[in-house]
Amino acid sequence: MARIKYWNPEDEKFWNAEGKKHAKRNLWISVPSLMLAFIVWQIWSVVAVRLNDIGFHFTDEQLFTLAAIPGLVGATLRFIYTFAVGSIGGKNWTVISTAILAIPAIGIGFAVQNPSTPFSIMLLLAALCGLGGGNFSSSSANISFFFPKKEKGTALGINGGLGNMGVSVVQFITPLVITSGTFAFVGGKQVLANGQHVWLQNAAFIWVIPIVIMTVLAIFGMDNVPNAKQSVSDQFVIVKRKHTWIMTILYVATFGSFIGYSAAFPLLLKSQFPEHLSLAFLGALVAAAARPVGGWISDKLGGARVTAYVLVIMAIGAVGVIYFLNAKQFAGFLASFLVLFLASGIGSGSTFQMIPNIFIPKEAAPVIGFSAAFAAYGSFFIPKLFGWSVKTTGTPVTAFYFFIGFYIISFAINWFYYQRKSTAVKTFVKQVG
Repeated sequence: MARIKYWNPEDEKFWNAEGKKHAKRNLWISVPSLMLAFIVWQIWSVVAVRLNDIGFHFTDEQLFTLAAIPGLVGATLRFIYTFAVGSIGGKNWTVISTAILAIPAIGIGFAVQNPSTPFSIMLLLAALCGLGGGNFSSSSANISFFFPKKEKGTALGINGGLGNMGVSVVQFITPLVITSGTFAFVGGKQVLANGQHVWLQNAAFIWVIPIVIMTVLAIFGMDNVPNAKQSVSDQFVIVKRKHTWIMTILYVATFGSFIGYSAAFPLLLKSQFPEHLSLAFLGALVAAAARPVGGWISDKLGGARVTAYVLVIMAIGAVGVIYFLNAKQFAGFLASFLVLFLASGIGSGSTFQMIPNIFIPKEAAPVIGFSAAFAAYGSFFIPKLFGWSVKTTGTPVTAFYFFIGFYIISFAINWFYYQRKSTAVKTFVKQVG
């Protein structure tokens, strides 16, 4: 494939004649690659649920930790991945970051077959799954270079939303594939207490071939944007920008909630309503599907306004979860939690739409990755907070009071900086643009 030598998506003639074709091709290879990254990143949210059923003897806190550690590592790696696109190129980094996902997938497939595998090994494999968590920052930064400002919200929403869908995919597919002996030739079956046979290794092995396929497609189908190269020091100027940190707070409130709740929801269901564990995939599905909608609506109405509505709805959803958890009413609990997921998905799209409208293009890309890095810590802190809440108070309800407080603070920040008529962001855009 011929190398791209000129790139300016704001040039309408170039965009219509050539740019749009290249941008869409890169987007549609980026989406499944990112989806696989999310699958590997969140695989422990469903594998951890099954470990004790097949002979392991981990405590609830250890299981919540296995679900949380990929979030901690993935969030930390996002700081590195954020600057990788500008340093070595979007295509090059997509190839590398997709290929290495096979390492934890293969490792987990073998480890879960032996109930005597120590917790330390499981913890190491959970940490390696954090490799998938880093991809979102680099993928989003890369795609932001390909589209004109007027379409960035929609493009980033599609890339992030369908990529995020990997969480619901792994939570839906895993219960199905572990009942099949597909990979019996590389391991034996496990027997549940009720006598049912399962092959938990399938939860990991099934993704190895897709990882290989997407790595090859990235090699031959993606492009390095010629004017996207920047040194790390040039990109690092974003940490001096006040609005980098403000947008990071807002993205932590939205995407941080989505990924944190996604990691904890299956374990919450098992502990509170075990008979409904099969519905664990619904939350992440709703949030991921809502993200492109959030980007599209924000392109029309403005990201700050949509974000404000989202934060109000998230607080209401959290209040509903508290009420129905205390009442032990599953239908209300599920409905309230789905409201939380829906709003967090829309908010993930709306906050990402705001960033390219605040920063100049070369700063918007690393800001997107940087804010996503902090937000990803939600997948560590939220499961850990639930674990702490259950251990100290006997219920996960206490954790939700912290979330409600954070949503209220975020709403106030969003209003002060981006919704007031005399907002400071206009001055900031002039200064950096």
